[in-house]
Amino acid sequence: MSADMPNVSRVIPNLNRRQALLGLAACLAAPGFSWAGTSSPRIVCLDYGLASTAIGLGVTPVGIASMADWDKWVVEPALAPDIADIGSSWEVNFEIVSALKPDLILNTPFGGMLTARLEQIAPVLTLGAYAADGGDVLPKAVAVTRQLGKALGRVQEAEALVDGAEALFAGCRARLAALDVPPLVLATFMDQRHVQVYSAPGLFTNVLDRIGIKNAWPRTSSFWGFETVPLERLARVTDPRAKLIALEPFAEDIGQSLDRSGLWHALPFARPGQFAVLPGSLMFGMLNDAMRFARILSAHLEETLS
Repeated sequence: MSADMPNVSRVIPNLNRRQALLGLAACLAAPGFSWAGTSSPRIVCLDYGLASTAIGLGVTPVGIASMADWDKWVVEPALAPDIADIGSSWEVNFEIVSALKPDLILNTPFGGMLTARLEQIAPVLTLGAYAADGGDVLPKAVAVTRQLGKALGRVQEAEALVDGAEALFAGCRARLAALDVPPLVLATFMDQRHVQVYSAPGLFTNVLDRIGIKNAWPRTSSFWGFETVPLERLARVTDPRAKLIALEPFAEDIGQSLDRSGLWHALPFARPGQFAVLPGSLMFGMLNDAMRFARILSAHLEETLS
C-alpha cells in the first residue's frame, strides 16, 4: 500500500453513514447537485479532464483514477502528494473510495456501469464533453466547466477559467497571425507503422480553429477527435506546405525506427523542417488541456517561424 493511501481497514465508513449517503444520493439528481458547505467539498474523480477542471476551480480532489499516469498524459497542473490513487476508471477500488469519505464523486457517461455502486458511497455527478452524438468538444468542455462550477459552489471561478481560456486563445491567434503558419497534421506515433491522427470534431482541432491554424488532415474522426491509421496514410495530405507535429508520449525507439524506415522517408514529412515533436496534452481532456496544447504549439511556431 502506498504511503499516500489511507489505512482502509481503519477508516471504512460505518453502516449508518452508508445508509445516509444512499438516501442523499437518491434525493439528489446528479445534474442538480450543488455544494452549499462552507469549505471545499471532498471529491473523487474518475476522469482526468474533470479532475483538472476541479483543480482549476480551486477544489483539489481527494482521489483520482489512474493517478500514476497523470504526469504522462496530463502533466499540468501538478498533483498534490496526498491525493489517493483509486485504481483505474474501469477497475475502481471501492474500498479506497469509501475510505476517502467523499461528498461527491465525478464520473463520465463512459463509466456509467459503475454509477449504481458508487452511489452507495456518495452522490455521483456525471458530466462529459465527449458523446456519441458528436459535435465540437471545446464548447462542450466550456459547458461542463460551468456545470461543475455550479455543482462545487465555484461559479465565479468557472467563469474566470472560461474567460482565461478565451483570452489565451485570442492572444495566441493574434501573435500567430503575424507569422506564415502552414497547415498542420497532428499525430501521435503508436508504433513505427501506425499513427493516431487528430481531427474534427476533437479538442485539438477545435483549438487549431480558435488560434487560426488549418488542420491539414482531410478526414473527420470519431467523437473522440482522433483515428488510428497506417503510417502510409499520411501521404493523403496533399498540401505541400503541410507540417507534421508529433505529440508525445510515444515509445522511445520510434525515432530510431523511423530513421530506418523507407516508408517514412518516402513521405514529404521526412524532409527537413516538415516534422517536429512536441510535449503532449490530453487528447480527450477539457479546458486545462486545450490551454496547455495552445501554449505549447504557439510557442513552438513562434520560435521556429519568427
